[in-house]
Amino acid sequence: MQRLTHVDKIFIAVRHHLFLPFLVVISLATTLSACTQQALVTHSISSTATVQSPVVSTESQSLSVKAQDMLPHAPADTAYRLGADDVISISVYGHPELSSPQPGVTGGIGGVMITSDGTVGLPLIGNVNLSGLTISQAQQKLTSAYAAYINNANVAVQIVSAQSLRYYLLGTFSTPGVKYPGHPLTLLDALSLGGSVDLANADLYQAYVVQGSQKMPIDFHALLVDGDLSQNIQLAPGATIVIPPASTENAFVFGSVGKPGSIPFQSGQLSLLQALSVADLDLQNYTAAELNQVRVIRSHGSSADFIIVNATKILRGEALGFALEPGDIVFVPPTDIASWNQVLNDIIPTLTTISGALNPFVAIAYLSRRN
Repeated sequence: MQRLTHVDKIFIAVRHHLFLPFLVVISLATTLSACTQQALVTHSISSTATVQSPVVSTESQSLSVKAQDMLPHAPADTAYRLGADDVISISVYGHPELSSPQPGVTGGIGGVMITSDGTVGLPLIGNVNLSGLTISQAQQKLTSAYAAYINNANVAVQIVSAQSLRYYLLGTFSTPGVKYPGHPLTLLDALSLGGSVDLANADLYQAYVVQGSQKMPIDFHALLVDGDLSQNIQLAPGATIVIPPASTENAFVFGSVGKPGSIPFQSGQLSLLQALSVADLDLQNYTAAELNQVRVIRSHGSSADFIIVNATKILRGEALGFALEPGDIVFVPPTDIASWNQVLNDIIPTLTTISGALNPFVAIAYLSRRN
């Protein structure tokens, strides 16, 4: 064996001294790499838990066929029917002296006007009621009346000015006012007479049609935004169409609050908690009965949703907020209430006093039962 010189021993010692840290570095890097790989496998990032909806339950209800049949409807036929303020011309064949206007006479209204009681005054036969009759029916009635005085009576009736059939358009129309179309219209036809509707600034949720003295259960949002033609009803003569501006949008809060009543929307938005705060419900000191089962009645046309909302979870950040829609009725129960029937029994007396401001569903489905 070859003997190591003193110089060789020194070189080996130095080489060994330099190699040890290199081994340590390699060892540490290998260990860290293994740990890193193990962490990625065993500690996957958990997904964030989804925030729950605050809605406890929703029940839907539609107006009964009987309730809808009791509403005022337009006549089944669409023929024009005479009424007050209509001007008609009457020609009695072979008897120009009985006609109105008489041949050769110019000026005037060009005929005879039907009075407010629905009658016209004519030579020989006096006052005859023509209100509600079609042109054909008016001709038959006048022919029969003149037949008592002249042989082979033959009467022709024409409309000179149709002024009894009118519709009233109020609100966010480009040209609102009274419209005289001269023939019966559907709702969409009547809306077109008002020019354009400013949909961006219109409150379609609380828009309504009045026929007689009854608000009709029409869903304007479904008609104009969703294109639901089932809402395009035939209008009765004298119908009023109201599309209020969005600036008047509101919801109604009643029950266990300090200031019950109408709560306005702000820039088209209103949350449940905002409405409760404006209605002076102390959101720092509340009972479980008050906020665990807040009731919301949301009606659209001939149907409504009856919604129970747990507002306590919203306050605690355990559930999403709940956005109200214009016309919503909110009821904060003072005690634990088991059924919607109990809620309605408590709230209907109050709703009766503001029935004119409500969407028609509640008035038709519930308030009418108490009249």
